[in-house]
Amino acid sequence: MNRTDRLYALVEELRAIAPRPRSARWLAGRFEVSARTVERDIGALQQSGVPIYAEPGRTGGYCLDKARTLPPVNLTPGEAVAMALALQGLEGTPFHVTAGAALRKLVAVMQADDACAAREPAGRVHLVRRDEDGPRVPRLVADALSAGRVLRISYGDREGAVTTREIEPLAYVGSPTHWYLVAWCRLRRGVRAFRTDRIGAVSVTAEVPDPRPLRREDLDIPQELVHQLTLG
Repeated sequence: MNRTDRLYALVEELRAIAPRPRSARWLAGRFEVSARTVERDIGALQQSGVPIYAEPGRTGGYCLDKARTLPPVNLTPGEAVAMALALQGLEGTPFHVTAGAALRKLVAVMQADDACAAREPAGRVHLVRRDEDGPRVPRLVADALSAGRVLRISYGDREGAVTTREIEPLAYVGSPTHWYLVAWCRLRRGVRAFRTDRIGAVSVTAEVPDPRPLRREDLDIPQELVHQLTLG
């Protein structure tokens, strides 16, 4: 059994008995590898976002949180390649890192033969980086909404003047050329859109701001030019 198939099988083995644990020694015997190999495989799955945790004690082992993972996904190889290509398009957006994690989770829960079949056509797709591609969005900016904290940032305006501000993140706005973090700016006492490639140093404070509504008119964008993202 190759490593890709074994990773898939490990997840399904833990899913089948969840929430009960399986020890590294038991899993090593099941897949005819060493316990150290099992531990490395479990570590790789955890890093890719699979919700596996260790339960200590004599009867402990590795457990899978079934409530936070998916059963095998019946995507065709072509659909999987299309998803990978779509997620590649998030380069330079606040969702680039989480898109990579999402793709690894998707492949991990596909049928093993479909996942293998998808790798061949995926390897035939080549993407050319555009000269004008900008820098990646800083991770702390990408996590701004989910963190729900006040950020302290340095920001350079179009003339190059740099100011330090405390902001309350409210939303993202994406355009074909730039991404913006929309936030309540305490320095300017109003809603401002901060171009992500102009944000310098970023730190997350311990302060959780009170909820602040964001109105469509606060975006200062013609309503016919903007629409909200929906799932489904």
